[in-house]
Amino acid sequence: MAKRLYEVWKGKNKFIFKGRLIFGPDAKSMIVTLLLIIVPVVIFCTNVARNLFDETSGNIAGYAVLMVTVVFTIYVLILLLLTSARDPGIVPRNLHPPTEEICYDSSASIDVGRQTPTPRLPPTREVIVNGVPVRVKYCITCQLYRPPRCSHCSVCDNCVERFDHHCPWVGQCIGLRNYRSFFLFISSSTILCIFIFAMSALNIKFLTDDYGTVWKAIKESPLSVVLMVYCFIFLWFVGGLTCFHLYLIGTNQTTYETFRYRGPERPRIYDLGFLNNFREVFCSRIKPSRNNFHAYVQEDERGFARGMNSGTYISDLDGNRREKVEDDREIGGDLLKISQRREGGATQQNTWKPEEVVANRGDPSTMIINVSTPIDIEIVVQLLDEM
Repeated sequence: MAKRLYEVWKGKNKFIFKGRLIFGPDAKSMIVTLLLIIVPVVIFCTNVARNLFDETSGNIAGYAVLMVTVVFTIYVLILLLLTSARDPGIVPRNLHPPTEEICYDSSASIDVGRQTPTPRLPPTREVIVNGVPVRVKYCITCQLYRPPRCSHCSVCDNCVERFDHHCPWVGQCIGLRNYRSFFLFISSSTILCIFIFAMSALNIKFLTDDYGTVWKAIKESPLSVVLMVYCFIFLWFVGGLTCFHLYLIGTNQTTYETFRYRGPERPRIYDLGFLNNFREVFCSRIKPSRNNFHAYVQEDERGFARGMNSGTYISDLDGNRREKVEDDREIGGDLLKISQRREGGATQQNTWKPEEVVANRGDPSTMIINVSTPIDIEIVVQLLDEM
């Protein structure tokens, strides 16, 4: 009996509405985020906004405060849903893994004094991106060579295009297809915090004029002070995050690249210029998902995680897998910690908007990429697999 793709999906994602909405494995954490937004807004509307409405004698200004709060909160919640319930840019697992090459295993014990050829895949391939060499790794889980800026999220167990980080607050990876909505979510949350803080302070000002002292005004509306303190604390978090991602957008970097590959000499070959970088994020068309989770799949199309015979390569990566899981979580939850852990791991930053991709058949581990206009990632995956 045929099943839908989401029913046999090998990643750790959670699906609802028959695969039409996709969440990360920690999607329950989004409930906390919802409460952190909705609870203070309800308190504001039922207390502070009502006091402001009375102070303005029911004119249009009082209605405007309430309407702006409700409409903007709905907008923030929609952005949260778009970020959390959308495919972030998952690269489908390879149904036809690349052919293993004959390599010589130097660790093998040889009686005759020479090495034995062992069939396995090279752990990395080198691509030249606009004159800069960039190494792309082979993903043993997805069975493909990851194109530049693509990384495997160990939380969701998927390779994600233009992987930024895994955000525990939205319970989803942040990648190519949901980065715009993620940035709009955190920036809109910052504006909402500022608005509620300012209106709560205005309410205290009106009450001070009515009762004569600030202390009496606070006693009359203690929730206004609570909201001001709450917004002030969270403004440091979402506001700082917004400023950080403004910097990333302006320089065309990702969180993963910034904290995992550090180095002052690293050329920013993705940098298209300040305005073009912003245009790429906010004015480009969002690519359609490469996975139709609602579609039916045949029996032979469900073998996404077939075993490989490259035992040597797998054993080499097992020691780093646990560290990568920690990194993916820490990048989303604590950027400072991952920065300190990876301080010595500098490498060159890579960029991916090529005009021409040329496979160098003389050297099967090298591919030359000239950068200027976008190219579909599927072309790159196919070329890497054929090399």
